[in-house]
Amino acid sequence: MGLWRRSGYPFSRSPLASASGWFTEYLLSTDGIVPALAEGERLNRIGIFMISNQSTDLLFEMSHSGRRCHRTPACDVPACEAKSLLPADAVADAPPSLPEIGEIDLIRHYMNLSKRNMSIDTNFYPLGSCTMKYNPKRHERLSNLPGMANLHPLQSDESCQGMLAMLWSMQNILGEIAGLDAVSLQPAAGAHGELAALLVAEAYFRDRKEHTRKRVLIPDSAHGTNPASAAIAGFDTVSIKSGTNGLVDLADLKSKIDDRTAVFMITNPNTIGLFESQIGEITKMIHDAGGLVYLDGANMNAIVGVTRPGDFGADMMHYNVHKTFTGPHGAGGPGSGPIAVRKMLAPYLPTPNVVKEGERYRLNYNQPKTIGRVRSFFGNIGILLRGYCYIRTLGPKGLRSMTENAVLNANYLLALVKDTLDVPHGNRCMHEFVASASKLKRAKRISAMEIAKRLLDFGYHAPTVYFPLVVPEALMIEPTETESKETLDAFAATLLKIVAEDAEFLQKAPHTLSISRPNDAKAFKEPVLRWKP
Repeated sequence: MGLWRRSGYPFSRSPLASASGWFTEYLLSTDGIVPALAEGERLNRIGIFMISNQSTDLLFEMSHSGRRCHRTPACDVPACEAKSLLPADAVADAPPSLPEIGEIDLIRHYMNLSKRNMSIDTNFYPLGSCTMKYNPKRHERLSNLPGMANLHPLQSDESCQGMLAMLWSMQNILGEIAGLDAVSLQPAAGAHGELAALLVAEAYFRDRKEHTRKRVLIPDSAHGTNPASAAIAGFDTVSIKSGTNGLVDLADLKSKIDDRTAVFMITNPNTIGLFESQIGEITKMIHDAGGLVYLDGANMNAIVGVTRPGDFGADMMHYNVHKTFTGPHGAGGPGSGPIAVRKMLAPYLPTPNVVKEGERYRLNYNQPKTIGRVRSFFGNIGILLRGYCYIRTLGPKGLRSMTENAVLNANYLLALVKDTLDVPHGNRCMHEFVASASKLKRAKRISAMEIAKRLLDFGYHAPTVYFPLVVPEALMIEPTETESKETLDAFAATLLKIVAEDAEFLQKAPHTLSISRPNDAKAFKEPVLRWKP
């Protein structure tokens, strides 16, 4: 494949596109993949470059009988004795049909797979609502200290005092940041925290004999997990409209509050990236009706150290420790979703919690009104420990700076793109904003999905697309506080470059990956979860 130069930039065009499925016909420049050059355009050859889209075989496909990475010694337990140790139905008739492969092939397989991964260490992740910030390596070192990493969850309280001290401190820190009285660290993720808090609310109303309170009010811009969590906890859900300003429509909310109202779930700042300026009036309306206010804490990255949910009326909330206080995040986990509640809800929290008696710490199970466990053992200790290290490293002033820089970065990026991508709800935002490609789709047939797919060619993870549903052709963008000005400048320039490209070219993006446009519907309806020869 020849490497070419045009207007000062190196380009490459594949002459092998028609001869091999390994190569795609496109031009590769130092600033991304661009459409083919016009006929007769002048090129200057400057070198050789090749990109392969060759697929990676599965381990089962690479398997050859007799190949090994490691050979174990023969079992020294007599067969008759081994069988007597286990029930007959637990003993397999034959070894499992696992791949047989040499070590070098195994290492190369996983190394090649790893090169296809996107990670926060290698790529910019402008994922709205997911807060994919950089995770300091200091956390990894500290969380791997033997005194923490080698503990077993069945150890006695006396043998893991350091870990219990950390958890007790984390409970208090999270309660202080929330402006609430009691904390459970058990929930394993944000949605799990939502469910646990709603189960607490259900137990609270049941204990008060308020059996008619079975309705949870949820804004139409809420995270999709909100109504799901409410339904699983046994509540009926009622949608509340958003106004033209992107905030809760107070008239619609007022019309739906009655003596059946149990909880109003709100994300603040909301998913549009705006702080609910009416939050005081909203919480008063709910409290006057006898209901509780739940704060979805997914967007805490925008308010930590500046304001507290308990101070503006929330009665309970969850944290996403992996989002707000950094930790490995993605693929559904690992995560941690502690909940914080007001004093009157504390008796219903999951058990055990950590208590301090004198200079000693122990797990407390003595809580008669508890909803019980929502997770085995104490919670996701690894993520809690990383979050604890982050909080203790930054301190109160540092956490406030984290928030201020997250909001600054989002507003800076918004200012760079707002003249090209429509931003329906204003020129200012909190930690994220929602742009819309609806005008581009009408004018040039360029959709949010085309922009998202094309960004992959430039080495960026795509933003959240088509959410929230209240914004058509939504691109939800959150840069977080950990990205530099240079990264934001480059990302904005790439967005502007993409929207100027040809629609037909964009509709075939990405052009550089081994898989371009998988059939998502078929993958959902007919998943292939097991390899078959």
